[in-house]
Amino acid sequence: MSRYAPAETEMKWQTAWDEAGVFTARRDPAKPKYYVLEMFPYPSGRIHMGHVRNYTMGDVVARYKMSCGFSVLHPMGWDAFGMPAENAAMERGGHPKDWTYGNIADMRGQMKPLGLSIDWSREFATCDPEYYGQQQAMFIDMLHDGLVYRKNAVVNWDPVDMTVLANEQVIDGRGWRSGALVERKELTQWFFRISDYAGELLEALDGLDHWPEKVRLMQANWIGQSRGLQFAFSTLGAPEGFDRIEVYTTRPDTLMGASFAAISPDHPLAKHLERHNPEIAEFVAECRRIGTTEEALEKAEKRGMDTGIRVRHPLDEALELPVYIANFILMDYGTGAIFGCPAHDARDFEFATKYGLPIHSVFRPLADDTALADLVPTEEYVPLKSERVRYIRGFAGDEVQTGEEGVAAAIAYCEANGIGRGVTNYRLRDWGLSRQRYWGCPIPVVHCADCGVVPEKKENLPVRLPDDVTFDQPGNPLDRHPTWRDCACPNCGKPARRETDTMDTFVDSSWYYARFTAPHAATPTVPEEADYWMNVDQYIGGIEHAILHLLYSRFFARAMHKTGHLPAKAIEPFNALFTQGMVTHEIYMTRDSAGRPVYHLPEDVVDGKLADGTKVEIIPSAKMSKSKKNVVDPMNIIRDFGADTARWFVMSDSPPERDVEWTASGAEAANKYLARVWRIASEIAEGAGGAGGAGGAEDLALLKATHKAIDEITRSIDGFAFNKAVAALYALANTMSKSEASNPVKRQAMALMAQLMAPMVPHLAEDIWAALGGEGFVVTAPWPKADPALLAEDEVTLPIQINGKKRGEITVPKHMPKDEVEKRVLADEHVLKALAGGQPKKLIVVPGRIVNVVI
Repeated sequence: MSRYAPAETEMKWQTAWDEAGVFTARRDPAKPKYYVLEMFPYPSGRIHMGHVRNYTMGDVVARYKMSCGFSVLHPMGWDAFGMPAENAAMERGGHPKDWTYGNIADMRGQMKPLGLSIDWSREFATCDPEYYGQQQAMFIDMLHDGLVYRKNAVVNWDPVDMTVLANEQVIDGRGWRSGALVERKELTQWFFRISDYAGELLEALDGLDHWPEKVRLMQANWIGQSRGLQFAFSTLGAPEGFDRIEVYTTRPDTLMGASFAAISPDHPLAKHLERHNPEIAEFVAECRRIGTTEEALEKAEKRGMDTGIRVRHPLDEALELPVYIANFILMDYGTGAIFGCPAHDARDFEFATKYGLPIHSVFRPLADDTALADLVPTEEYVPLKSERVRYIRGFAGDEVQTGEEGVAAAIAYCEANGIGRGVTNYRLRDWGLSRQRYWGCPIPVVHCADCGVVPEKKENLPVRLPDDVTFDQPGNPLDRHPTWRDCACPNCGKPARRETDTMDTFVDSSWYYARFTAPHAATPTVPEEADYWMNVDQYIGGIEHAILHLLYSRFFARAMHKTGHLPAKAIEPFNALFTQGMVTHEIYMTRDSAGRPVYHLPEDVVDGKLADGTKVEIIPSAKMSKSKKNVVDPMNIIRDFGADTARWFVMSDSPPERDVEWTASGAEAANKYLARVWRIASEIAEGAGGAGGAGGAEDLALLKATHKAIDEITRSIDGFAFNKAVAALYALANTMSKSEASNPVKRQAMALMAQLMAPMVPHLAEDIWAALGGEGFVVTAPWPKADPALLAEDEVTLPIQINGKKRGEITVPKHMPKDEVEKRVLADEHVLKALAGGQPKKLIVVPGRIVNVVI
């Protein structure tokens, strides 16, 4: 009997699959299609067990669907632009292009030994000119259709690196790489009009039935629909041209609690005052040194400056409110101006308390001793019957309501009295895509003194990044590259300058799913290919991408449809979404002489100690992190145990949406199980089997167990419950090892088991299939179907409870008469022991469910 030797056979099968073109996706109108896609990786240089889990999930689905008769598309690409490559060039020398393509080669070399059913002929990287040239073509189409525009915007500016930073790159107010204090700076930027689709993107979430509810909720919150009132304060003492200040509020029912008005430091009025008042200019400059995120502004100390301007209250012109410039107000939400209601808003309360402003209650809490600081409006508050609310008593008759009813009543009252109008607003802002860096997709426009901003001609695409750049000084190398930057205007031919900003990398990843349908076409997509392959039937990736990547992809699909690059059915590009859990591992740590942590790789720790005997601190179940060194290199696992062991382990230990902890003992156990299955299969292939004839009880029992496994595994894979499929295979292997069925039936059962295992452990499955004389590849064999006749249960197992506690069980024919069941129960050894020669007080048989014996 041959031993289980994955190192000898796995590469053999991978080569055979490649030579036969088994996984080459083919558009076949005669077959249904299935498109499975994992979120593609950034080429950092090494894969880890998290990658293995993610891609194995997709591979299980792809192989299963192929066996079910689908024409399957399962591609792979690389999200290859971005700052890490540029930072590597700065820190180590060299070029981002060399670093990126070198990492891609390394990671491809690590992924292929896993035996993934990927059509590598469709592989691309987003930094390939062939890819980003088509992205530039779509940008031009979107510009033509009004989906792209240019405007001034306030951004996070790193004054040392001289680049715009995403909100996530600002840490405690400093640039994540330079450590410099980040400033709020106004720059001319390019934007996608995603806000035009806010309502549609929100409404369409209800139709994404096969997305996780938490992801839909996260997207809905990010889009942030709100219903409120837009009105204008009339000003007193304001500069010419600023006789009104527009305000948007979601709580118009608290208008009579207003004690001040406030505007953003980036409000047009604040900018005007800044130019004419040095004190205001200094204050505004301080405000701009705070990050632009809502979180940053929320955490910052609430500060303001009285402008000296006053506004009249819209419900009572006798009431005048001071106008402040406040550091906590964002210009790009609503109108950049608010009214402050400190009695019913914690932020406004903090501000009013600091500056000695009045605090007027419109509502009182149900508990009279609640402090003003806690008076955030909820439905648990009731209106005050006071002089201050006499003007809005008309909102709802005798009582001023709160909650949604109060807001609606306030809007209706204000509209009826010409004070303002009801407005639906969204938190979602337009997508700023400009990045001041080299390693990204060039924005295909030029700036001409005569013609203005002119798109490049499509026949001149791609606008390629120049290779001869240096990173020896801060800033964008494209700004100081005259032979690339300086060009001729595509419109008039006169000297012009290229746009030196490049695109946000979210753009690159927002349409790659569509490009995979025709990855080498001379247009972004090919209609017949896109119509056949779209939509993605199953998308798999991490929850960390639940908001921006998915939201931008949904917008881009709509933009591609509008510009003629995708069919209407693809405006929601992902039919089903699955967010997998992480692979975790213990962290091993010691401390240096200063008490600082020193981390150690798992392979350097044996029995909780290093080689020199030093005991390590162990932090359990932590996310794998290179910085903490608690990573497991899949190549080591493949070398020691084989790819199938790695695949089997990440599928077996927990539901795929939950985290799974990698342990060396778990890997060894997985390997032993696969070796056991191979041993059973080898024995069967060599003729081992019981003496029972065809149709005997043992044969029938094994066939029943096998068809039960077919049914359970099919339903488990369809339901993304891979761990349940693995459990069913464990049970079938145990049944097979104990069965006394005849060899022909065992061979039949083992061949079916090979097919059932093939999505999870394809190499071992091919070994078994070949050993049993299977025709062709097991991966192309039709998926087995359970025989309903063999799924019918002839027997039922009933638990036996004695005085309420389970003491045993009994297996009886399914339709055995109740009195016969009672006789068998009374003959059971556990019952006899409990009775000790006596008789039960009660014997209750619940047919098909349970037996209760009361003593």
